[in-house]
Amino acid sequence: MAVSKSFKELVQRRVAAEPAFAEGLLREGIEAMLSGDVDAGKSILRDYIKATVGFEKLGEATATPPKSLIRMLGPRGNPQARNLFSIISYLQKQAGVEFHVTPSTR
Repeated sequence: MAVSKSFKELVQRRVAAEPAFAEGLLREGIEAMLSGDVDAGKSILRDYIKATVGFEKLGEATATPPKSLIRMLGPRGNPQARNLFSIISYLQKQAGVEFHVTPSTR
């Protein structure tokens, strides 16, 4: 399903105005990937990056061309673990958050 431009703009406005929403979006993207829904996780992270640091700044920080990052997180992208963890590490630092994996209580 294609996301409308107005929806993407709404996400960007909410991320800028609500730090808790931004943190939740980052968390949701990472959790989606960890649960096996890599496509949804990449899509959420793409939206988060566009609304926060941008691909240019992320590219500088990770020593990866911005176009490569965009492709990696695109619908057909397949980022290597090294690249993905580098991206997530930088995004966590920029957001001032640190996520941890914990065992399920089930």
